[in-house]
Amino acid sequence: MTAMFAQFGLPEIWAGLIAFAVLTYVVLDGFDLGIGILFPFFKHEDERTMAMDTIAPIWDGNETWLVLGGGGLLAVFPLAYGVVLNALYVPIIIMLLALVFRGVAFEFRGKTKNWKVLWDASFFAGSLTATLAQGAILGGLLQGPKIEGRVFAGSVWDWATPFALMTALALVAGYVMLGAAWLALKADGPTAEFARSIGRKALSATVIFIAIASLATPLLNPVYYERWFVWPGLILSGLMPVLVLASAWLYLRDINSGAGLKAYLAGIGIFVISFAGLGLSVAPYIVPHSITIRQAAAPDSSLGFLLVGASVLLPIILAYTAYAYWVFRGKSSIDHHY
Repeated sequence: MTAMFAQFGLPEIWAGLIAFAVLTYVVLDGFDLGIGILFPFFKHEDERTMAMDTIAPIWDGNETWLVLGGGGLLAVFPLAYGVVLNALYVPIIIMLLALVFRGVAFEFRGKTKNWKVLWDASFFAGSLTATLAQGAILGGLLQGPKIEGRVFAGSVWDWATPFALMTALALVAGYVMLGAAWLALKADGPTAEFARSIGRKALSATVIFIAIASLATPLLNPVYYERWFVWPGLILSGLMPVLVLASAWLYLRDINSGAGLKAYLAGIGIFVISFAGLGLSVAPYIVPHSITIRQAAAPDSSLGFLLVGASVLLPIILAYTAYAYWVFRGKSSIDHHY
């Protein structure tokens, strides 16, 4: 365990920045993907319109973090980018196409009446497909792509396993959980009541999937088993479930009471804890368990130059993201549209 932290420099700083960008994307774009997945289950057109209005001002800005994470991986860890792209080409392309299709559906839905049912279905399909693809990417990466001579040597379908399906379904449940909390925060009336009901169910499914993944992951590779079930990893194995269950209890309490913001933050807590667990499982590798962060990194001169730009760009992105959320704070209304 201590070997993970034996060295710390520019490659590790950049690994942390990319991990932060990916996590931020998951917790921000996750709730609006979750709302898209819930679309067929709203009973009335007004409920779908209200749900759409809660994410209209900020959904596209949330995807900035995905671009930052992917672009950062290409610039800073080109070796890892090449391996991951080859190993997970199919789910990555499916995810990107689904996100594009979803964005088109979002815009067209608000500009038509006769075809609204079609674009509602398209918005749902794009949201669900993108989420499943993201979960499959995670599962495929955790399984460890086959590497020979620093080049991917497996099949483009190696990622398609029962484990990847489980991680995909887990992400669907998690995103619905976040989406329900967001609706409880931003909507009112029947939409908020529906959100509270579905949030409880999604929380249960998320916790169950996390438990299954925690038990299944050590079976993928002996390194995972040694990391979590050999001392001192046993400490983390006992601590992580307690933290997840504590966050789940807070989410359940707050979603039941209608405290949408607190429920949403508790849902983020579940994702952050799970993400930290994934990081501890794979570090110091960036491609489990073949290529380390330092092996994949670009030269330090490039990393330092890029870090100067990131130190300017990241605060700007954080500032305008926070400002957008602040401007559009408060409840959405059927009578007041973005």
